[in-house]
Amino acid sequence: MFGYHRIATAVNKTTIANPTANAKEIISLMHEASSQSVSVVVFPELTLTGYTASDLFFQQGLYESQNSSLEVILRESRGVSTIVVIGIALIDANRLYNCAVVIQSGEILGIVPKSYIPNNKEFYEKRQFTSGKDIVRTTTEYLGREIPFGVDLLFSDGAEMLFGVEICEDLWAITPPSNHMATNGANLIFNLSASNELIGKAGYREGLVRGQSATAMCAYAYASSGVGESTTDTVFGGDALICEYGTLVARGERFSMENQLTVADVDLQKIIWLRLSEGSFSDGRRKKVRTIKVDKLPEIRDIQRYIDPYPFIPNSSEQKIEVCEEITNIQAHGLIKRMTHAHIKRAIIGISGGLDSTLALLSTHKAFEIMGWNSRDIIAITMPGFGTTSRTKSNAMDLCDALGVTLREIDITDISLKEFEAIGHESNDHSVTYENVQARARTSILMNVANREGGLVIGTGDLSEIALGWSTFNGDHMSMYALNSGIPKTLIKYLIEYFTIDDSISHILHDILDTPISPELLPHNNDEIVQETESIVGPYELHDFFLYHMIKYGAKPSKILYLAHKAFADRYDSETIKGWLTLFIKRFFTQQFKRSTMPDGPKVGTINLSPRADWRMASDADMQIWIDELEGKTTL
Repeated sequence: MFGYHRIATAVNKTTIANPTANAKEIISLMHEASSQSVSVVVFPELTLTGYTASDLFFQQGLYESQNSSLEVILRESRGVSTIVVIGIALIDANRLYNCAVVIQSGEILGIVPKSYIPNNKEFYEKRQFTSGKDIVRTTTEYLGREIPFGVDLLFSDGAEMLFGVEICEDLWAITPPSNHMATNGANLIFNLSASNELIGKAGYREGLVRGQSATAMCAYAYASSGVGESTTDTVFGGDALICEYGTLVARGERFSMENQLTVADVDLQKIIWLRLSEGSFSDGRRKKVRTIKVDKLPEIRDIQRYIDPYPFIPNSSEQKIEVCEEITNIQAHGLIKRMTHAHIKRAIIGISGGLDSTLALLSTHKAFEIMGWNSRDIIAITMPGFGTTSRTKSNAMDLCDALGVTLREIDITDISLKEFEAIGHESNDHSVTYENVQARARTSILMNVANREGGLVIGTGDLSEIALGWSTFNGDHMSMYALNSGIPKTLIKYLIEYFTIDDSISHILHDILDTPISPELLPHNNDEIVQETESIVGPYELHDFFLYHMIKYGAKPSKILYLAHKAFADRYDSETIKGWLTLFIKRFFTQQFKRSTMPDGPKVGTINLSPRADWRMASDADMQIWIDELEGKTTL
């Protein structure tokens, strides 16, 4: 469903050296996974025997019991389309291998041996097992079947899912086998593990799984042995993790005394398209692999996963100070380089009392603080016009006063009226000309002041406005350095909230945050704003959501609509979301010409629309197939 696949890690109660007892727990968890429409479930290492069976692996009775128990599992899996990945010991060519067996619907699809065998400190695995890292392009006779055997096996559903399997220490190696699997297209990796618990190891283990899912640009499911493994010298906590491209999406409870199934829906479609556009994935060296086709997998009707309505904002409140300082440092140092390179001492900024100009002023002020420059060399200009209210004007002036910058007021009313007269435009005609004359007048003033003062005009427009083209071409669209161009509106608010920790400006910033977003170009009504941006172009929280999913991995409009409905179900109905998404698509395509000529500005996050950084697009590209797909008239 929209590229989502449900996967699971299963940590079963283990009885050492009793495959019959272990098989019962495996079967129970297998059926539980099937009942939840799980596509693939992975169990811990050496599931049927227990990892800590040690020299009992040399006992013929244990091996035969394991094989008999696996036959029972195969019989029980008939008619179960969920793929089950179980750990077994395998004898091949008179050698013993630690393996993963991949089964579906009563059949063994393939067997993957462990590549890296630990043999230090508490692990003595080479005492029993042989490395299978060189086994490729071969089969093995097992349970009366000829089965594909080797580290070169991948498993495909013929659509989006292509998965590989590695075992415990393989992940801890310098070059994990999953690197090669991913290079050959595997977007999902399963790891059967027996990782014991030590102080700090759980955190390190999570970092390892998260890191590999990021490095290999994949989803990664990790299941480790738990209760029932021997505690003679070590304790196993049954860690279970599912990560997607560096993000932990699900984790089981360690030290659980019962069977545990940890389920998550991972977006494999997203991973495929991220690989096309990010990093150097395509430069990876491919090796020969064998791809095993799996039968039809369970279908999910609805994804069971939290969809973040604010993808540009960090989830962790603990990270807020760190993230905000990082962003404002990027802005400040970008500006410092531009000004020092051009030998410019003054910054010129139009200040309106709105969100964007507020952040631009705060970040510019930070740059001057870092360099020890005189804040009076920041020339903030408020340019009231027909729609300016006393609230926004006073907030702008109070902020400038608190920061100690130079404040100038230049009223644009007379300038605009004279231009209306010059071009034959009636002053009571509040059409786009009426608005754009004012926007261009303000930009002209800023540019001319900058020339006179030897200053640099700081652009205040943000990433959301750039995506929508919500600016006047050669008006507020233009500047000498677009300081906010990499920051979407939702993140602008987040950053200004961070600055409220400064008591001297906190009350001003809170009022700015509470003020409706408006260009204030239409005449106000009794000093009240009549032109609210979000009632015209739609809520910025929606547009930022659309922007993220469309640009980050090229999501289709129908998928964006579905995800937005899940993320904003408590605020907007589907028709409302669809209406604003339609508008977003139309404006995004028709306003590219503004992005093609936008000024320099610092990239802040992973998404940027500068034609010199991340986004290159024809200004006359056609939008029709996106609109048709959203309307269900076609599929992309």
